[in-house]
Amino acid sequence: MDNLWEGIDEFVAVAESSQFTAAAERLGVSSSHISRQVARLEDRLQTRLLYRSTRRVSLTEAGETFLHHCRRLQDSREEALRAVSDLGGEPKGLLRMTCAVAYGERFIVPLVTRFMALHPQLRVDIELSNRPLDLLHEGMDLAIRLGRLQDSRLVAVRLAPRRLYLCASPAYLERYGRPHSLSELARHNCLVGSSDAWQLVQDGRDATQRVAGNWRCNSGQAVLEAALLGVGLCQLPDYYVQGHLHSGALVSLLETHQPPDTAVWGLYPQQRHLSPKVRRLVDHLREGLAGRPEYRVDNP
Repeated sequence: MDNLWEGIDEFVAVAESSQFTAAAERLGVSSSHISRQVARLEDRLQTRLLYRSTRRVSLTEAGETFLHHCRRLQDSREEALRAVSDLGGEPKGLLRMTCAVAYGERFIVPLVTRFMALHPQLRVDIELSNRPLDLLHEGMDLAIRLGRLQDSRLVAVRLAPRRLYLCASPAYLERYGRPHSLSELARHNCLVGSSDAWQLVQDGRDATQRVAGNWRCNSGQAVLEAALLGVGLCQLPDYYVQGHLHSGALVSLLETHQPPDTAVWGLYPQQRHLSPKVRRLVDHLREGLAGRPEYRVDNP
């Protein structure tokens, strides 16, 4: 039976260096060995992967497609080897992760930085983006997501609770009155953040309420500051408003219509399930978030 890995490493080395000689130097073998292994691979696949010239090698269309899959195979192989050899050992190597910008800057990046200080052999590449990246396509090890989950292809670990509050400042309520039903939201100035669809509950069911006002900004912190100044009503997660609700700077509204709690999630691909670096970082994040005052689960 043919060795399923035969020629894979050689092909990737040639594809990435565009030369058989450079690929041979990279792998520490002869150029003839590289050429022979790639030729055997093409014979097995019954497909030409490379265009060969006297100076340079380039990929065919089939070669481009095959290279993408080979890189993923190599990554999975290395991850499997590390998962066994490093099991119970020190987290090391590169860990790529992503998180929303504001939440990442405020909560996740400081915790990851502390984790790296404890594990100096680890390298972390954090991409803060409000665009939900495809972990599998982007080669990410971990994503921090907020609210309800959509992607069932990933392993999900609950890191912290997440509760949405509809609230306003006492000054605003004194001036404009307090809403007592969802229908009354239409006569109030609602501070619109990244979405004008607020999540609420009506008659025991999840409901979406469209809101409007004279102020909009896609920053949760900016929405919070406007609400504290009495500009209008807002709907924000607990980690923005919990302290202000306890101090009385904000007042919770329409509690009977408050949506069910969601969560802050750590998501990672199935093949990262046994990775020590991912597993330990997830535990570190869960412990760190639980210790923050913004995540007190008692009612204000």
